[in-house]
Order: sequence, then C-alpha cells, then structure tokens
Amino acid sequence: MKIRLEQPGDYREVENLTREAFWNVYRPGCTEHYVLNQYRSNPDFVRELDLVMEEDDRIIGHIMFSKAQLVLDDGTKVPSWTFGPISIHPDYKRKGYGLKLLNYALEKARELGIGFLCMEGNIDFYRHAGFDLASKLKIHYHAEPRDAEVPYFLAQELIPGWLESNGVTEATYQPPKGYFVADENPGAFEAYEASFPKKVKLHLPGQLV
Repeated sequence: MKIRLEQPGDYREVENLTREAFWNVYRPGCTEHYVLNQYRSNPDFVRELDLVMEEDDRIIGHIMFSKAQLVLDDGTKVPSWTFGPISIHPDYKRKGYGLKLLNYALEKARELGIGFLCMEGNIDFYRHAGFDLASKLKIHYHAEPRDAEVPYFLAQELIPGWLESNGVTEATYQPPKGYFVADENPGAFEAYEASFPKKVKLHLPGQLV
C-alpha cells in the first residue's frame, strides 16, 4: 500500500474511482466526482492534502481537503477546514483501507497546522479516527437549529486547544460553497456526467436525496 499526492495524470482515474465509490449511495447516481473535478481550481482546495492510495499499482482510494469557516456569534469569521469526498473503490471497501487513508491524511493535516475539522458523515465510522458530535464542542450546523444535536455533523480538534487559542467558544460552521457546484450548475454537471460510461441510477433505502 502506498499513499501519495495526486498528480494531473491521475485526475480522470480518480474521478472515475469517486463515481464508482459513491454511485447510488446518497442519491440516485452521485455528484461527488464532479465536485472533485471542479474543486481542483477552487482557491479553497488544499493541494497538499489531495491524496491517493495505491495497492498493487492501482489507485484504490482518494481524499481531498478544503478550507471552511466558523462564524462566531458576533459575526467574526475564523478559518477552519473540512474534508471529503473520501473514496475507496468498491472492491476494497470494508477492509480497513478507508481508515488507513483517513488517519494518514489527518496526521499530514496536523503537520500543516490544520487544527480543527468539521465534516458530515457516519459517526459509527468516523469515531475510529477521533471524530465526535460537533455539538459537544458548541459548533453548530448552519442548516439546523442551534440547540439541535445533529447526528451526522462531526468535528475534531486535530491540535488540542486550537478552538480556545483562536477565541472560539461557540460558533456556526459554514461549509465551502464548492460542495454544491452540481446543484448550482445542473446543465454543466449533466454534460460532464455524460462523458462517463452510463450507469443505472437507483432509488434505494437510506439515500439522503
């Protein structure tokens, strides 16, 4: 197993990997591969944490990070970060590769001085990498009531004491706009999606959309 920075020659392979990993998971079809495609030119994209995982000379995993914001009650905006999509090829899922890739990426993020992460995901998986409900740190999700304990909104201080040292006692998380690019530009997304082999979109139990 090898983890390294993504290179331009990997782009299409990684986008196809992401498409395979997320197809019919959260919605019929998926948009995560288009998010990745568009994010590489986004100023919020953290290039130092654009990582691929290889096994047997094949790219089987990918993770990307982005800048985000915490908004304090007085309107002050504090830089923060998030990550995702994190993709593991279906042939390699449930074998520990995702957690290995994530833990490697978190350590690299810590070395870069990234002190705090928010993200949306399943706590049953992400608790193994140190994440917990963001509400326990008084970080609120932008799309839910402030007093809500949002089960899918998670956070972690990568650098202990980072929130306090940055004057954050309570805040609202604002995700990067780049994650909504497919919904904002449906025509461009459909044209991009048409460049891939056709796959069947299914409505399945547990999808968010």
